[in-house]
Amino acid sequence: MTANSIQIVESTPQALSKTGQFRQLLTDPEMAFIMEAHNGLSARIVEEAGFKGVWASGLSISAALGVRDNNEASWTQVLEVLEFMSDATSIPILVDGDTGYGNFNNMRRLVTKLSQRGIAAVCIEDKLFPKTNSFIGQAQPLADIDEFCGKIKAGKDSQLDDDFCVIARIEALIAGWGVDEALRRGEAYHEAGADAVLIHSKVAEPDEIFTFCKEWGNRSPVVIVPTMYYATPTQQFRDHDISLVIWANHNMRAAMQAMRNISETIFRTETLADVEDTIPTVGEVFKITGNDELAAAEARYLPKRGAGYNAVVLAASRGAGLGPLTEDRPKCMIDVRGQPLLRRQVAMLNGAGIRDVTVVRGYRKEAIDLLSINTADNDRFADTGELYSLNCARKVLNQPTLVTYGDILFRDYMLDTLLRTDGDIVIVADALWQDREQSAEGLVRDLIIGDAAFSTDYLEDSPVHLLEVGNDVARDTATGEWVGLLKLSEAGAKTVAGELVAMEADGSLEKGDVPSLLTRLIAGGHKVRVQYITGQWLDIDDALDLARARNLL
Repeated sequence: MTANSIQIVESTPQALSKTGQFRQLLTDPEMAFIMEAHNGLSARIVEEAGFKGVWASGLSISAALGVRDNNEASWTQVLEVLEFMSDATSIPILVDGDTGYGNFNNMRRLVTKLSQRGIAAVCIEDKLFPKTNSFIGQAQPLADIDEFCGKIKAGKDSQLDDDFCVIARIEALIAGWGVDEALRRGEAYHEAGADAVLIHSKVAEPDEIFTFCKEWGNRSPVVIVPTMYYATPTQQFRDHDISLVIWANHNMRAAMQAMRNISETIFRTETLADVEDTIPTVGEVFKITGNDELAAAEARYLPKRGAGYNAVVLAASRGAGLGPLTEDRPKCMIDVRGQPLLRRQVAMLNGAGIRDVTVVRGYRKEAIDLLSINTADNDRFADTGELYSLNCARKVLNQPTLVTYGDILFRDYMLDTLLRTDGDIVIVADALWQDREQSAEGLVRDLIIGDAAFSTDYLEDSPVHLLEVGNDVARDTATGEWVGLLKLSEAGAKTVAGELVAMEADGSLEKGDVPSLLTRLIAGGHKVRVQYITGQWLDIDDALDLARARNLL
């Protein structure tokens, strides 16, 4: 490695520890900015926006916890929030440590615990415990200088990392004691070992801040919080040698306004129709909280439930209800948010460890051109049913097999749940079938009756078995709707293969459907287990279903 390459690595902020990053922000000649956050999500948003540091505001954390900024939240409760914030980010966090939560001894323990959790710095203010927020209009007594200097020394002696910073916040201007007192205190805190001073003011003009900076003469870094004098041009801060600017509470205040607006709108309109398109999607929430990383970790560390299974996808039909969308392709190949429906299904099966996938083609079979699939063709798709299509793939029914319709969309957890469920023959049924919107009048639905209804009691794990299934099941007796997912053990697959042979022999195969196969199996004494789900799936029959599918994703 060359000397130049070494220099590049060392100058990269992410190569530094969080404490090293913060000290660099504080001491760099270029003025730096950090942004308020009050929980893990807001801290990650701050980093996503491009800020190089986070201000963990005491006011904001207290408000997020629903209490006043008067040390009503204990330091251990604040520490728990900080731990989530630290875990959620790779940039340094400067903590608003109020008055240090007590005397020098509390300060020692605070700094030790902050260091252990990867917090880069703490700012303490020279007021009395319990603190009063600086913007509350009342007399604010200040701490004894010597006592406060003792806290600074105790904090510096307790840090576990040489780069950890203790910032002394001077409240003399807030208390009305003037610039001279602020300078006197600042000098004492600097001598006690403070890595920087924060000079605070609640007047709308920055004059007294700038007077302090001029007199201070850059003897140590200066931090400001321009919440009250927000209209001051930022360049003036640079001109007065400010080292670090804190935007102190604006994420919390913005979140309050946004939550008020959305809550009031939903309360008033009693619908989500007016708001859903104005807020981040659930997918964006999953993205910022790292679901992709979890999925990758699951793929690496968890066993594949589908290992040893193959799959048969019944995809021979056109889907006439979709009109011109299926003139040149079967409905399993229609686009759903940028991907053919079948590709989504195959990817989900592959993700569960099922690599051997046979797709039964029929209408416009040449359009089914996915890589890494096997195909079987039902060239009589126009005058036969789904069992005839399954029979076209009968040769694969000699090992554990998953059978799925090619026009359904479902969540991957349903596949995982199905693969976890014991039984030689297991079907998936929607227990909330009555809540599912019908996509067209007269929709034929295959309802089921299980020997027990769906239970929300998670301690109740007795298996449920199928009693009846079909489009003639009475609605008032149904316990669910057949979804189109069937799991077969090796024994179950061989049983089904044998039944297909029997149906071919007696002439019932050509027009038969899976519910009729299940009915024959039950009549023959075979147990068919039911795995209930609660919504979150679709069978795509028309354009309205297609729109719902896009929303489901």
